[in-house]
Amino acid sequence: MAEKKQASENKQNKQVKQSFLGGAAILAGGAAIVKLIGAVYKIPLNNILGEVGKTYFNTAYEIYNVLLTISTAGLPLAISRLTSQARARGRENEKRKIFKTAIWLFFILGLTGAVFMFFGAENLAAFQNNSMAAQPIRALAPAVFWVCLLACMRGYTQGQGNMTPTAVSQILEALCKVCLGLPLAWYVLEILNMPLETGAAGAILGVTVGTVLSAFFMTFYLFRHRDTRIANDTPPGSGYLISRILAIGVPITLSNSAMSVITVMDTKIVMGRLQNGLGLTQLEAAALKGQYNYAMDMINMVVAFAYPVTISLLPAASAALARKEYQKTDDIISSAFRVIALLSFPAGVGLCVLSTPIMRLILPARPEAALAAGPHLRVLAFSCILIFLMVLTNAILQTYGKEIIPIFTVIAGGLVKITMNYILVGNPMISIHGAPISTLCCYAAIVILNFIFVWKYSPRKPRYLSMFAKPVLASGIMGAAVWASYGLTARIMGGNAATISFSKNALATLFSIIIGMMIYFVCVIALGILRADDVKSIPHGQTIIRVLRLK
Repeated sequence: MAEKKQASENKQNKQVKQSFLGGAAILAGGAAIVKLIGAVYKIPLNNILGEVGKTYFNTAYEIYNVLLTISTAGLPLAISRLTSQARARGRENEKRKIFKTAIWLFFILGLTGAVFMFFGAENLAAFQNNSMAAQPIRALAPAVFWVCLLACMRGYTQGQGNMTPTAVSQILEALCKVCLGLPLAWYVLEILNMPLETGAAGAILGVTVGTVLSAFFMTFYLFRHRDTRIANDTPPGSGYLISRILAIGVPITLSNSAMSVITVMDTKIVMGRLQNGLGLTQLEAAALKGQYNYAMDMINMVVAFAYPVTISLLPAASAALARKEYQKTDDIISSAFRVIALLSFPAGVGLCVLSTPIMRLILPARPEAALAAGPHLRVLAFSCILIFLMVLTNAILQTYGKEIIPIFTVIAGGLVKITMNYILVGNPMISIHGAPISTLCCYAAIVILNFIFVWKYSPRKPRYLSMFAKPVLASGIMGAAVWASYGLTARIMGGNAATISFSKNALATLFSIIIGMMIYFVCVIALGILRADDVKSIPHGQTIIRVLRLK
């Protein structure tokens, strides 16, 4: 009997772990498609708008992100966690009641945020020391309402272990940006010869339409796949469920919205210090801020792959904790650390080594801006690694019920960022180059604090050195190979990253990336970083295990 029980527990342990990894694989695959579509959107858009137009676009997006984060950051995760726990206990009526209660809460939050953003556009733009961003802010306002409804529906499906609707809706949302926002921005600026702020508003309109279509898709999906099975459990009242959603979601929201608010304040300080501290005009300050934004775009495209891991982590680990299966929880979190390490270190090293070549590759119409953005990306590449780790450790602390801790660690990092920006950006010897330095220090402070608390509250203390040593070694070898291959190729072509033609730089960059991927793949296999359990649940996982002889 004991052996059968142990075998059953081992089987459940593998199923939970595979469910997590399978969900992460689906969301990561969706994120890859979304980021590819996003690159098709952002890269030409950056070339169309230029540095100044890009600053208008980003200013609107940062304000949008604050309202969006307040409305959707923690509450969908709360719905996901509660739904996952109810499902694990077989309480189907409670699961349905959670969604029916939450959708009205999100309706009110979304409507309030949209109205505030639409009618307060001029004041919000003035607060950011960027008055010309009012039109883009207003164009984004309706998206707040629709994204709130969308977030509720995504949280509900994720809580049931179904990540596919989220991935599909994200792809649909991204496609609308490309198919509508990009042509509209080009038409407004190139054909109608309208101002840059109007072009930025046109680009943002594609985002708004995308959220509407995605919300309709999720509604249709839930209607078609509604569960009509009869259940016997008696669900709690709506008031109790709302209090539970808020108790879990509000601390997470405060943690995430703290960074969004800090980003808004950061932009306000950077724009203000460039104008008041260095005596630049608003247009000149916007141009410098746009160069920094170009580099941040690359980082944001890469770190998006951290979120599928954490979105899938929370419901899987929460369900295991609800059943008091602590070994399963530890296994899931260990897998998440390995996946994040495999993704983050090579990404950061690659972006650092190829910073200027990459910026030249994606900004063919803005060569001077590309050269100016290269040094920003070189510093921010290390921030990329830290953001991956921050996102994961925040999710781990939230899974352990320590939602309040990330609030304080994010605030601590934000204070570092704001203080350093005020000092560095206002220094004429440093200027806008202080922005990426302050960003790096911000995330370093957050990750160090998070690592301390994760170690403190984990039942099995994580061994950070053993988890990260091999990925760091593999990434270092890859980085050296990429640096050597690009330098040699560029030299053969008669120049360096700053002087060779666009086509030659593109060839050298792509060749070096391929070399780096091959070297890293060999290192991962040779050093035994990838394990059989990490790929079992992804499509064709058994084939990968057999071909690569994983253990």
